[in-house]
This record gives sequence, C-alpha cells and structure tokens, in this order.
Amino acid sequence: MIAIIQPSNIQGTLHANASKSCMQRACAAALLHHGESHILNPGNSFDDLAALEMITKLGAIVISNEDGSLTIQSKGVRPIDHQLNCGESGLGIRMFTPIAALSNTSLQISGTGSLLKRPMHFFDEVLPQLSVQVNSTNGFLPITIQGPLKPNNITIDGSLSSQFLTGLLMAFGAAEADAVTITVNDLKSKPYIDLTLQVMEAFGTVVRNNNYASFSFLKSDQKEKKATVEYQVEGDWSGAAFLLVAGAIAGGITVKGLDVFSTQADKAILQALSDAGAGLSVQEHQIDVRSLPLKAFHFNATDCPDLFPPLVALASFCEGTTVIEGVHRLAYKESNRSDSLQKEFSKLGVEIKLQDNLMLISGLRNGLIMGSIKQATVHSHHDHRIAMATAIAALNADGAVTIEAAEAINKSYPAFYNHLQQLGVIVMTES
Repeated sequence: MIAIIQPSNIQGTLHANASKSCMQRACAAALLHHGESHILNPGNSFDDLAALEMITKLGAIVISNEDGSLTIQSKGVRPIDHQLNCGESGLGIRMFTPIAALSNTSLQISGTGSLLKRPMHFFDEVLPQLSVQVNSTNGFLPITIQGPLKPNNITIDGSLSSQFLTGLLMAFGAAEADAVTITVNDLKSKPYIDLTLQVMEAFGTVVRNNNYASFSFLKSDQKEKKATVEYQVEGDWSGAAFLLVAGAIAGGITVKGLDVFSTQADKAILQALSDAGAGLSVQEHQIDVRSLPLKAFHFNATDCPDLFPPLVALASFCEGTTVIEGVHRLAYKESNRSDSLQKEFSKLGVEIKLQDNLMLISGLRNGLIMGSIKQATVHSHHDHRIAMATAIAALNADGAVTIEAAEAINKSYPAFYNHLQQLGVIVMTES
C-alpha cells in the first residue's frame, strides 16, 4: 500500500490509541491469572492481535464484549497447539517464550518478517539454567522449547533489550518463585520494566526491584489473588508522540487519553518538546501542543529508543543541530532504524549524521514554514515508526510525500492515517 500525504496545517482533538506495551503485558498477565480478567480499552494493532492469538493457543479463552472490552478466562499455561507464532512482535517473542516454557509440552515458537532476523541467543544461554530444553535455529527463530521452567538464581545481560527480563519476571511470578533473585547487568529501557512490574502487581504478583540491579521474589510479599481482575489499558505514548510532534510543527492540537503519571518510557517526548521550545500545556486529562519557533535540543533516548523516529521529525524543523544519544539501540528493530531514518529523511532534504552512539540532525533553515521539506517518495522499510515519522515530516513539505509500504503502521497504530485526516490532513491511500 502507498499513502500520499499532502502538506497541511492541522488542528483538532484526538484520543490516544491503546498502548500495545500495556496491552501485550495485560494479555500475558491474564493468561497467567487463574480466573477471569476484564481488559478495558484493549488495543487492536497487529502486535496486540498476535498476543491474543498467543494466549489463546496457550490455553486462555478470549471473549469480546459488546462494550469493546475483553474477558479472558484462564487456568494458567495449558497449550492447545504445539505451533506458536508471535507475528512480528519483539516483545511478544521475548515475553511469551519464558511464559510458554512453564508448560512441559514441547512447543515451537516462530514469527514473521523482521522478527526472523532478530537474535535469540539469550534463550539458548539462559533457559537451560532454568531446566528448559532449547533448540534455536543458530540463535534465531524458530525456537523449540520444552519445560517446565523452574525458577533459579540467575544473572542475565540486560543490554540488548529489557523485554527478555519482562518474560522472565512474569514466568517466575507465575511459577511462584520464592527466595529467588534475577540479577541483571547493564539493564536498558528501565521504564519498560516499571511498566511490567506495575501490570504484574495489578494482577496480584509483587516483585522486589533492587534498584534495577536485581529483582527478587518472596512468597511473603504476595497478596491473596483475586478471582476476577479488571485492568484498563493506558493510552499509548509511543503513538501519541507522533501526534504531539505534528502539533509542534504544523499547527495546534489536543491529545486526550494519556496518563501523565504513566511509567511508559515514551512519555519522555514531553521533555524533548519542551527542550525544543514547542508550545506545550500538560494537564491531567489532556495535552495541548502548538507550533512555535523551534530550537535544536540534546536528548538521550537510550531508555526510550522508539522515540528516535518522532524525534527526528521534530529535529528536522529545529534551528541548529539536534543530538540524540542511543543509536546502538536501533539495530534490531523492525528495520535498522538509524540507517532507515538517515536514508529516508535524506530524500526529504534532511541531513542526518551518525557518530558512534550519536545521531546528529541538521534542522532546516526554513523551520516551520510549509515547504521546508522536499516533495519525495519514501519507503517505510516495513517499519511502522518510519512510516509515521515521514508522514509527520510531510506536513511541511513543498508537495505531496508518497510513502511506500505504508501499511506498516498496522503493527502498532492502525488508525494513524485516519487520525491525521481528522486533524485536517489530506491522506490518500492506494493498494
């Protein structure tokens, strides 16, 4: 599919889409909960649907209610299928593999697209320490496992992704680990672990966070589990970051449905917008952002690497050279995002330089004036965030910007183009 974005000034109010980070964790927690779970404001992205399919194959019953909520009934991990597929979800494969290993059934887990190129050596190294038999494809998918997983004191590397730790924390909790500690070296994306612990506690499992250096399980910390749990999925700061940047560079908008006290890592977009000089008003139930002259900023995205694409779109309209740290976190996303951003934004007339762990973006001299960005045809690299970043930059182009493989947005934010249209953007899509 291609999407053609016309230069546009925007205005209006939108409600943020559901957070797939929260939704997928809630699905996993509901699977592990012995009883009934009610999920309010569930997401419908491809990653969310993959998580629902995963928990169904692992034994949960998922019921769609007339009010849009979901009811999930479960007795724990009881696989009904030996073949599991996480779609293209990095969180899905890293979180559900240890959870699936709670079963003593031999299971093969695979995925699609870029997920097949992401390294899974972590499981080869760690799961055998937990009594799980593992057979990967030279460190990649598909991977075959057979448990049951038995919690044990282990030390893991947290530098590649915190998502591996998320899976272990949930699996250890479900296995009722007692007097057991997971020690973590060089943990990245700590806010995502905060989110994991928050979801686990909402479902009745408490984990001690020892300043992110280790995580301990004690039966004495646990509370009596409820038969029924209700969990509301938060609005998505990752997707909303693109909307907020759009407001900062192309008009003025209001975004509702975001929790300003959220543990989601991408809430840090507010700091970047403030540092860039955007007109920003943060209230408990809504965020207003409007265009003002923008200046270059310095931002460390090591713990929130998904912000790189919207930050590049923002930096393109800031006077001076913006510096973003954390490039090393971009290699194993849906694309190699540092290369994808550099290549596609160069087509739009934006120069991006890579220096070791730094990305330097030269802001355009014309700033927020429509016509700053060049009319061009760009490609998403089948990466949802590249598609959205180029769409936002296109709002100030000197002509229509065509995005190839534009359907990539379905991975996280299926309503993205529709939301742009609600703000006054002319978007045409063609199969």
